[in-house]
Amino acid sequence: MKRNLSLRMPGLVALILPLAAPQEWKPAEGPLRTRWAADVSPAAAHPEYPRPQMVRRDWANLNGLWSYAIVARDAARPEEAAGEILVPFPVESALSGAMRRVSPAERLWCWRTFDVPAGWGDRRVLLHFGAVDWEAEVWVDGHAVGTHRGGYDPFFFDITTSLGSAGPHEVVVAAWDPTDAGTQPRGKQVQSPGGIWYTPTTGMWRTVWLEPVPLAAIERLRMTPDVDSGTLHLEVTASGLGPAETLQAVARGGGELVVRELAPGTSQASPGEPVALDLRIPAARPWSPSDPFLYDLTVSIRRGEATIDAVESYFGLREIGLGTDATGARRLLLNGAPLFQYGPLDQGFWPDGLYTAPTDAALRYDLEMTKRLGFNMVRKHVKVEPDRWYYWCDRLGLLVWQDMPSGDEYIGGDDPDIQRTPESGAQFELELQRNIDALANHPCIVMWVPYNEGWGQWDTPRIVDWIARHDPTRLVNGASGWTDRGVGDVNDIHAYPGPAMPPLEERRAVVLGEFGGLGLPLPGHTWQAERNWGYRSFDSPAALTEAYVTLLANLRPLIARGLCAAVYTQTTDVEIEVNGLLSYDREIVKIDEARAAEAARKLFLPPPVQHAVLPTSEAEGQTWRYTTAVPAEGWTAPGFDDSGWTEGPGGFGTEGTPGAVVRTRWSGPDLWLRRRVELPAAADPRRFFLSIHHDEEAVVYCDGVEIARLPGYTTAYALVSLGPEARNVFRAGAHTIAVHCHQTGGGQYIDLGLVEVREEGE
Repeated sequence: MKRNLSLRMPGLVALILPLAAPQEWKPAEGPLRTRWAADVSPAAAHPEYPRPQMVRRDWANLNGLWSYAIVARDAARPEEAAGEILVPFPVESALSGAMRRVSPAERLWCWRTFDVPAGWGDRRVLLHFGAVDWEAEVWVDGHAVGTHRGGYDPFFFDITTSLGSAGPHEVVVAAWDPTDAGTQPRGKQVQSPGGIWYTPTTGMWRTVWLEPVPLAAIERLRMTPDVDSGTLHLEVTASGLGPAETLQAVARGGGELVVRELAPGTSQASPGEPVALDLRIPAARPWSPSDPFLYDLTVSIRRGEATIDAVESYFGLREIGLGTDATGARRLLLNGAPLFQYGPLDQGFWPDGLYTAPTDAALRYDLEMTKRLGFNMVRKHVKVEPDRWYYWCDRLGLLVWQDMPSGDEYIGGDDPDIQRTPESGAQFELELQRNIDALANHPCIVMWVPYNEGWGQWDTPRIVDWIARHDPTRLVNGASGWTDRGVGDVNDIHAYPGPAMPPLEERRAVVLGEFGGLGLPLPGHTWQAERNWGYRSFDSPAALTEAYVTLLANLRPLIARGLCAAVYTQTTDVEIEVNGLLSYDREIVKIDEARAAEAARKLFLPPPVQHAVLPTSEAEGQTWRYTTAVPAEGWTAPGFDDSGWTEGPGGFGTEGTPGAVVRTRWSGPDLWLRRRVELPAAADPRRFFLSIHHDEEAVVYCDGVEIARLPGYTTAYALVSLGPEARNVFRAGAHTIAVHCHQTGGGQYIDLGLVEVREEGE
């Protein structure tokens, strides 16, 4: 049975054409399901308008049941279908109804019929794809209408001349995706998922839809805000403009109305050349996370009093930049003022929909929880989301760092950039430009991140320079992780669990692009029952909460030293990775929400004042006594005789250890250190932190009392808060600091000091 279903939305007329009855479909049995899966059906498969910043009244949604078959890559179109899948859910997902894998040697074919609504008259018909991963070949009524390569950017074909004289019409899509067997941008998709690598996506994974447009039509808007002058610089690209047409833009917001018309005759720009309009907003209200105010915008083509074409949009007045604070540190500025940016690493995977959220409400939920947990930013990690995800960031007030999906080969921290083939390089640049252009109007996006941890990192200085010139309104994070090339607007390091920060720079801001990774598997809410993975493991929500709050307490003093942003790993669990603040099915918030929000709130206060009570050797070597032989009992006590130990400057370790400043070489399994210090009477032990870089396990004593036991390792100097018992050991006068560091493999390093941190006004 087929039927036409009308979908009514405010200001829109949409059709879903034609669909099988909802009872004919059900999701496959996957490992885990979200509560929103119950709201998914062929009649309700992402029915929302998919392009919030360029809305037309008439459109038809082609989401729903499509016939499908998986055949050899080089085979002709199959004559028989293997079944039906629910678009826009990838065929590998449970919500597609199929949950079938497609190998690089195979091709996915999908097809369905549709009717063109009679009310569309003689307008042109555009066939839109939100995204198809990775190569899409499309036919309509037997005519080849085009091929597109790129898994993350929206595209369309004008199918007017391909449509037969009468319906129903047929659309056919053949999709091929090499996943990690190819060099194309793919993010975290792999053929053999495990650890931090996840199930792949093939084919249509965003909304597919039809749109009627007149001969004279608006094709693209480019909006550039100017906060200082309260102006929106608007560029309108339109096709088919004649001498009788004018362009009009109307902005509404806060009771103010601004209109700017293009006089007849000036619309005769070269084909594809944008026409500029400046909208000056009286008493302009800037957009920010604390006040995400958006203006409504209508752009139309007019002929006399008649409207030929019109689109609805919105914009926010927002400016991102760099500046120097009173201490000389470079800071990230939002609308001219320093703002510490704190957000989660967001993978954008779902247990039932994989790359596609079950519903728009599910998409919004992750972002609402991000706000509720106290974040003001989110880093979208090696994936590009549907337009509505950024729409909700705009509406809710979340800054976004947008990664480019990675591909091709990966490199280590000390390796040079990879060498791409001409084909691989051209495809990377093409998809990079398309994704930046597609997202350019969202005020939420403040940072482009072309590379992460050396994944596909190629020709870094040139790529960073190109991004900065192509979009001068945003910052560029050239390499998040450990493959910095000294270019871009920030120096970004990763430290697990951290926190830590890179050395201050004169030109760039310093940020912590990833830290945390605190893991907690919750039975009944994991992708698999056993062998789940996390950077650090905890056994209860209470223990996880305590560790998370401590991490943020240790992060706070780094802001005083010049740290400008931090990204916590991560929003949710993903498949076997259990590092999320939320379970993978989004049923459980794994930490105490109130405590987490309060700990995050303190990060946005004015930076605290920091004073080195006992300097580290990072800037200047500090003298320690040390030995590599097991010392006698009592070696941590103040009266212990260490005159037979060797004397030398910190830090101790081997060259090449990340973040190390080696002044005395140490390459054995164990090292013991002692140092006598004098604490002034003015020092306040209640505000003491350890400043330490340890690789690997370190135990720290003061006057024979253990004050810190630190497992694992760091990749940079980190601040570690001390508990009340440890702080009670410190009083004015002489003390002995003793340290044992144990090393098992890889790089090694130990150095530490004491820092006093005071909040403003204390």
